[in-house]
Amino acid sequence: MTKYREIIRLKSLDFSERNIAASMGVSRNTVSKVARRAAELELGWPLPEDLTDKALGEIMFPKEKAPTGKRLPDIAHVRKELLRNGVSKKLLWTEYLEECRLCGDDPLMYSQFCHYIFQDEQKRRATMHISRKPGEQVEVDWAGDRAQIIDSDTGEIIEAHIFVGVMSYSLYAYIEAFIDERQKAWITAHVHMYEFFGGVARILVSDNCKTAVTHVGGWYNQQVNATYYEMAEHYGTAIIPTRVRKPKDKPNVESAVGGANRLVASLRNEQFFSLQELNRAIRGKLEIYNRNPFQKKEGSRLEIFRDEEQPLLLPLPTAPYELAEWKTATVQFNYHISVAGMLYSVPNEYIKCKVDVRLTDKVVSVYSGQERIATHVRLHGRKGQYSTTAGHMPPDHQKYLEWDGDRFRKWARQIGPNTFQVVDAMLASRRVEQQTYRSCMGLLKLAEKHSSERLETACAKALGYTASPSYRTVKSIIDGEDKMHADGAKPSTNQFGVTRGAGYYGGGRP
Repeated sequence: MTKYREIIRLKSLDFSERNIAASMGVSRNTVSKVARRAAELELGWPLPEDLTDKALGEIMFPKEKAPTGKRLPDIAHVRKELLRNGVSKKLLWTEYLEECRLCGDDPLMYSQFCHYIFQDEQKRRATMHISRKPGEQVEVDWAGDRAQIIDSDTGEIIEAHIFVGVMSYSLYAYIEAFIDERQKAWITAHVHMYEFFGGVARILVSDNCKTAVTHVGGWYNQQVNATYYEMAEHYGTAIIPTRVRKPKDKPNVESAVGGANRLVASLRNEQFFSLQELNRAIRGKLEIYNRNPFQKKEGSRLEIFRDEEQPLLLPLPTAPYELAEWKTATVQFNYHISVAGMLYSVPNEYIKCKVDVRLTDKVVSVYSGQERIATHVRLHGRKGQYSTTAGHMPPDHQKYLEWDGDRFRKWARQIGPNTFQVVDAMLASRRVEQQTYRSCMGLLKLAEKHSSERLETACAKALGYTASPSYRTVKSIIDGEDKMHADGAKPSTNQFGVTRGAGYYGGGRP
């Protein structure tokens, strides 16, 4: 605002307009215009004591008011309509002209119409300074500019993404480069950032990227990503994602992003052949950035952080967060879930239910809602491996696991020597003994269905045919006897086993 009072005072002291302009930092034309207007109004020095600078300005050069008889636009309506797609000031001015014509009022010119809208916008652009408490909040984001790494084998240029974290109170910054912006890089960046700060802020303000939030039902329905939430829970901090397209929700990190972009630009003439080389160079520049004194206040980022903020941070946990990946799986009929090509058991009552699976490099944890229902050591290597806990199996399956070759032999010996001989031969018939357990179980169950005597007799007949009879052979003998009894025929007494009689070959015909 032009200082009319001072110009009038210096003019009363007979200073030249050139000297007044140099002293006030204004143009000679302004000094001449103010002096001429003061003379017209007969304002001399000293001015009345009750005349304020604002009142003096209104007397000297009163603001232009709306022309008499002119219809003013409804600014509230205009502001609301401009938020709609396809609505422009030109369109609203055209509608305003039609309203004036219908009411018989004189309309404003388009430039005047826009002037009133601009004045309203200026009034509504008020900003607010929010004071932050030391150690209360950290803001994180990805920088827009990217660094470059050269592949030493192919010469290909690979872009590196820059992560930025900044303490809201001291503006103490952390910067690190990553190959991508995926979940693993996002979580690893936070772990390294907390180690760099030596503590944890109580609030974590993050961008609304997919690695931080999931947009269920649209951008305006945000939920914190499960892995990100677990990381925050491990460090005892609370996540507050920013609103969509609202950079002012995290103004400090947006400013630090500019610093990170300048830092990356300062490395543009250097070549890096690995991510480690690039991050070493970034760390050196970062130390300088944090040590540089502020331009408009005392101290530096490092000094304020070290003296006022770091002592108030939450302590780091005893172990850093281990990155976990979350998946959803359906429990199969064999009470196992398939995750990354491996199969892990869960309690059989969850068959056909959907469960959440937490994967780390060492452990697989299965959850139903908030309840953990199974934990396994993670399998690696050949696909299709099983990790089975006996307690997850149905009772009859658990009993099956209790069987071994000796127990089958003991059971067969109680029935008879022929049954024992058949079972012993069956157990020895396969390369892996466990492959015969089903057959042995089926053979011995025949004693419960028929009788121990019939099974012993059938095993004796089977041993007459072969030294290593199968379950199918013994069962066929018993089924054959049942059929003959059903037909009323007498059992064969042929001592030669399955030798066919003359009747089979037609010798019995006349």
